[in-house]
Amino acid sequence: MSPLDLLVAVPLALMIAALLLGTWVRWLLLTAIPVMAGLTVWLLLLPEGSAHVVGDWNLPLGVQLRADGVAQLMVGATAACASIVGLYALHEFAPGPDRSETAHGYAFWPLFYLLWGGANAGFLSTDLFNLYIALEMVSLAAVAMAAMGSLRAALRYFVIALVGSLAYLLGVALLFANYATVDVTLLAEMARPDLATKTALAVMTAGLLIKAAVFPLHGWLPPAHAAAPAPASALLSAIVVKVGFVILLRLWFEAFPAIVAPAGLEVLGWLGALAVLYGSVQAIRQDSLKALVAYSTVAQIGYLLLAFPLVATAAGSGGAWAGMTIHAIAHMLAKAAMFLAAGLMLKAVNGHRLKDLHGLARAMPLTVAAFGLAAVSLMGLPPSAGFIAKFLLLEAAVEQGAVFAAAVLIVGGLMAAVYLFNPLAWTFAGSDTPVVEATAPLRTAAPLALALLAVSLGFAGQAMVDVAASATSARLPAAVAVDVR
Repeated sequence: MSPLDLLVAVPLALMIAALLLGTWVRWLLLTAIPVMAGLTVWLLLLPEGSAHVVGDWNLPLGVQLRADGVAQLMVGATAACASIVGLYALHEFAPGPDRSETAHGYAFWPLFYLLWGGANAGFLSTDLFNLYIALEMVSLAAVAMAAMGSLRAALRYFVIALVGSLAYLLGVALLFANYATVDVTLLAEMARPDLATKTALAVMTAGLLIKAAVFPLHGWLPPAHAAAPAPASALLSAIVVKVGFVILLRLWFEAFPAIVAPAGLEVLGWLGALAVLYGSVQAIRQDSLKALVAYSTVAQIGYLLLAFPLVATAAGSGGAWAGMTIHAIAHMLAKAAMFLAAGLMLKAVNGHRLKDLHGLARAMPLTVAAFGLAAVSLMGLPPSAGFIAKFLLLEAAVEQGAVFAAAVLIVGGLMAAVYLFNPLAWTFAGSDTPVVEATAPLRTAAPLALALLAVSLGFAGQAMVDVAASATSARLPAAVAVDVR
């Protein structure tokens, strides 16, 4: 079998095993991590653009999996994020005092593997119906994880996600009726600018904007992410919203580049800009730490949409594409680190407000350091991967004369500094050292490892640009490496 098949099949097999293992379900992770790490390395070593059709059926009957630059980077980041969050969850969902498995612990692990497999399918597949299945796998796992914290938030998430799924599926049906195929590579050759195609693109985009929690369709995200347990919040914010974003890329820049109107790209860019500003304002207003981090996700996702009109313009588009892709990876790692660190901090103080963190930096220096390093990447400060991403986007905006986009990038970074400095300031406030319970070393190390990875990837900026540039896109000009040294 190809590694492309195995990256989807292995997590699903692990999900089934997790349902059967009972008390031993947690330790399945010790097998999953090295196996998935090996498959991920295998994927990264494949020649760029490598593809495999599942079951060796010819297109359009077959389902094609392809390892372009975006897929390689997203699958690799997902493997790192899921592995470290899983190690954190070993203690979060440990058995009770009587050694019996808790309800949340038993439910979390099958959902964890389902989400991992669904995300990999979403990043690798080029078949729009198969991508719908991947979306549903991820959404099912996400809703169930959100229910671990708040049933009300999970039900709200479920209803909104269902609307997004139906909109996307309606578009798939329209495309199949019009072209007798839903494979992205075939649609790129056959697409016509007729009413059915434009309607399909519009409704599928609306559904994906809901899935990616893009303003103003973000209403489900803050309550769901803020209420869920820390490992679930980390996975929801880091991975789930990226699946919808990657499918959006496939639609606009691969399946229908010839019929996409510049006005449509500008609308997406404006939605991204409004998301950055609105999410940042809401994050500044929060007095709850997890709500602040959740609204930060709304803002950071906005940068991905802000890049759409920059990518579609010939001048500087290679840098914009690389910056957009690297930002998705940097956000994945930094936001997972931030949610895990926030979970430890709030559990230590048995509260949820910012002022409850008073003096916590002296009691939990490594955890606060992890939160701070994640903030460095989200703010876009050097030498982090977040800095590389926003520098490339800003450079593309300046080259293209996109003054408003450049202003949003700068203002958004300053606003991120404001809302992320606020909780850090509380952790250093006063002179007393609060008394907290000791935290398991693995739980302390997990957010720190993710945050360090988000920062240290900034030193591999050119390598990430080179991989991102191998993405197949008819709309992009020559896939050139952008010198960030």
